[in-house]
Amino acid sequence: MSYATPPGWYPDTGAPGLERWWDGTAWTAHTRPLAAAPQAPPLPPASAAGFGPPSAPLPHRRGPHDGPTGGNRTRILAVTLSGALVLGAAVAGVILLGRDDDGTTAAPTTTTSARASATSPAPAATSSGESDPDADPAVLVDQLNGITLPVPEGWERPETSSARVPTIRTEQSYDCPGGSSFCYHGTISTHTAGGAETPKELAEADIATAADLAYEEDGIGRRLHGGIRTHKVLEARETAVAGRTGYLVRWKVTTGKGPGGYVQSLAFPSSVGSGAPVVVRFAFDAGVPDLPLSLMDTITRGIRPVGDSATNGGVGASVGP
Repeated sequence: MSYATPPGWYPDTGAPGLERWWDGTAWTAHTRPLAAAPQAPPLPPASAAGFGPPSAPLPHRRGPHDGPTGGNRTRILAVTLSGALVLGAAVAGVILLGRDDDGTTAAPTTTTSARASATSPAPAATSSGESDPDADPAVLVDQLNGITLPVPEGWERPETSSARVPTIRTEQSYDCPGGSSFCYHGTISTHTAGGAETPKELAEADIATAADLAYEEDGIGRRLHGGIRTHKVLEARETAVAGRTGYLVRWKVTTGKGPGGYVQSLAFPSSVGSGAPVVVRFAFDAGVPDLPLSLMDTITRGIRPVGDSATNGGVGASVGP
């Protein structure tokens, strides 16, 4: 088959001052200044999929004709032939990529362009094979402060809490002695402390807030236990927490209604970042057999930095009253 227009350099009507190479079938991506001497076109690079030089027309602006002089008839012939060549190259490429020289199936060689167009696989759960502590119901994870707490048997991690901080609590609720809502016999929550005070100063300043939120008024002003009448300091001492030196203050509070309870503020430096201080607040109702004060100590000893191997495998599973 012959064509009205032979291969060669022709003025590019879409780019004044340039000539574009017409390969006899379609326009290529090769251009040169209009005054340049005639020369053979450079070989185009292999396509991204590895099927050889592209044969489809270059998508650029042209005049009313698709060929340099051939008119609509030449354009129709060129486009038809180009489509056939592209389809044939694609089929041949798939066959070649899917076979080795001996006829056996081989893993395809994927170029950067092919990888970019492929669907990315879902990421693995972890890269090291370790379990995710946040997926373990026996561990409370505070990612912000870089710590985990064991969850005792019979406790839960609520999806939301009024304080909007990492929290665990006893599973069973009851009607508050002061009415108007329901309460839990035990709650523990973690908080990022402000200021540059020492753990001792933080714990001593925070204990009153912990007591008020647990037994005086909640976050929306309800007096669920009839308010605090008196309090007594049970402990105030240094303690080791997650490999750091911390400080705890523990009170017993007497309330206007109900049996009262025990509150504790535990302050210590975080093991991540700049070591910002962390405060863990405890509140246990009095007279509950499953909530002895020794459980506060057990949970304190179970606090770990996030990523510590000791946090994996369900730390809280063995934590009992």
